[in-house]
Amino acid sequence: MPVGEALVAKGLITREQFAEVAASLSSSNERIDEALVRQGLVSERDLLAVFSEQFSIPVVELSEGDIDPELLRLVPSRIVHKYGLMPIMRNGPGLRVATSDPYNMYALDELRTCVDMPVEPVLATRAEIHKLIKAFYGVGGEVLTEMVADAGDLEVIDEARIESADLDVQMAQDASVIKLVNEILVEAIDQRASDIHFEPFEDDFKVRYRIDGVLNFANVPPEIYRFRNAVISRVKILSGLNIAEKRLPQDGGIKLRVHGREVDLRVSVMPMAFGEGIVLRILDRTAIKLDLPTLGMEGETLERFSELIHRPHGIILVTGPTGSGKTTTLYAALSSIVTPELKILTIEDPFEYYLDGINQVQVLPKVGLVFARAMRSFLRHDPDVILVGEIRDLETAETAVNASLTGHLVFSTLHTNDAVSATTRLLDMGVEPFLIASSVEAVLAQRLIRTICPNCKEEYVPEHPEHFPRDFNYEPGEALWRGRGCRDCRGTGYAGRRGLFELFVMNDVLREMILERKSATQLQPVAREKAGLVLLRDEGWRLVRAGHTTPEEVLRATKA
Repeated sequence: MPVGEALVAKGLITREQFAEVAASLSSSNERIDEALVRQGLVSERDLLAVFSEQFSIPVVELSEGDIDPELLRLVPSRIVHKYGLMPIMRNGPGLRVATSDPYNMYALDELRTCVDMPVEPVLATRAEIHKLIKAFYGVGGEVLTEMVADAGDLEVIDEARIESADLDVQMAQDASVIKLVNEILVEAIDQRASDIHFEPFEDDFKVRYRIDGVLNFANVPPEIYRFRNAVISRVKILSGLNIAEKRLPQDGGIKLRVHGREVDLRVSVMPMAFGEGIVLRILDRTAIKLDLPTLGMEGETLERFSELIHRPHGIILVTGPTGSGKTTTLYAALSSIVTPELKILTIEDPFEYYLDGINQVQVLPKVGLVFARAMRSFLRHDPDVILVGEIRDLETAETAVNASLTGHLVFSTLHTNDAVSATTRLLDMGVEPFLIASSVEAVLAQRLIRTICPNCKEEYVPEHPEHFPRDFNYEPGEALWRGRGCRDCRGTGYAGRRGLFELFVMNDVLREMILERKSATQLQPVAREKAGLVLLRDEGWRLVRAGHTTPEEVLRATKA
């Protein structure tokens, strides 16, 4: 029975739908089953079930654990990529291989000839097969296989003597290089990476993705080393950077549309010992929800912080290392207070997200537009709320203080390890103690910690609790949570991140201590006793007991 008739007989499509699609293909080479899946009338899984009955080929669900890595050396990658076949395991004297297209008997015949053994097909979805091809043969493996085949036997021995900028540009605009770079970018975005690192070494060219705050090697074939200059040039072309300049750092940006959504990339190029290194920061505006509870703020911290950001004036600082989510928290705070009655101005370096109803300005040091100068101009624009991307120097700090003292609410960030240290950091910059005491309302310190994968989360009792730090106060026999590792979390046991917050709110006792230039070490115990300060570490242990994260993750992100 033809596949279309079988689908109608099973009630998966109507005869009218079948006739309509068949009529539309009268002048096309596309098969009816492919058109039905493309138009969403039939799922690929349902189609495979019909194929299974017709061809007596079983349908399987694939995972990386099903693959015998020893077989990968037997099957040429050219055939794997060309036909979308995935070798799975030996089956007696033969080879079991997954395909999504049982009609392509020529592919199976060619594979049978290459490996010189019987081939037994099984059916799997195209997405499952391609995911495994990427996992075992590498991202962009198909493109690199073609490029290596086309490269011939010519090899430039002393490449350093060649003025190769024009050659790099020509190769970077080759369709194969464009496709290779696109595959790397799309793979990183699909993996929820926040950064992509291209790193040149003497005999290697590494690509790494930062996923949930941790760097992981991208599964890129080693042949990419031969095309490293073309890859770097392609990224520079996309970023609008100077291809010929290889001695100085450069910064640029890329706008992409991936799977129907817009993604911004911030690009930084740095000359290194064996070529140019590139880091791309991925800013996916659709992947992040700018509200405080979604970021992980909850309970009393959320209540107190929500009250603080609705105050009419004062300074609210967010502190933490680079990549700890400070700017995202500030954007979430602004998003929660923006109304038609408020004028909100921001000065940033650079923009990370665009916010409706908020006037945003970007720092331009080349023309003298720096934080302090923008702040002074802001005050003539009658704002209610001002966000300064970062307080880096005394001039910016004093301008922010003056703005808060003249009736404006000011948000900004600082680089300190905890909340209490922000006051001593301002003192070190040269801000007078009375200005700090009278302007700063609160400091929020934060980190990002990985959360346990919900799909493989399990309860366990630690076998070696003596390894936990003393401040965890672990009770013998107490059950904790962890992730076993699964396909969804790439075997890490973690999926996603959330904020870990420490809120330091000023009161009269603390203001007096700041006037006396007390150190952070002296301020902290008083803040814990008199102002309800909960340290990052203690909040982390609370999240461990609540089943959100693991002790190892808290130890990685905080200090005792």
